[in-house]
Amino acid sequence: MLPMFFWAFVVGGVICVIGQLLFDVAKLTPGHTLSLLVVLGAVLDGFGLYEPLADFAGAGATVPITNFGNTLVHGALQEADQHGLIGVLTGMFEVTSSGISAAIVFAFIGALLFKPKG
Repeated sequence: MLPMFFWAFVVGGVICVIGQLLFDVAKLTPGHTLSLLVVLGAVLDGFGLYEPLADFAGAGATVPITNFGNTLVHGALQEADQHGLIGVLTGMFEVTSSGISAAIVFAFIGALLFKPKG
């Protein structure tokens, strides 16, 4: 059990370090950094590398934003096998809709409870 926690911490930490380096060294904006990490997860899943990483690291690979890109590509490829080209579009949103919906609902609740600035 302890090695599983250790590797989850290390892999999740490495993903965070990559994001922080993109902020500090490359001077990218949060939007650019977010987009790059999503694309990184998508590319890794496209090459079949993200699933073994998630199996190895557990939450260290499934919690960060890179998993969102992984999920988008994974859903698109699954539905493309079943429904062709239209499945690419529907598959991406079918798999990720619960996460997107939760983000919208919790953001709305947060805006009601606190005074947003801006």
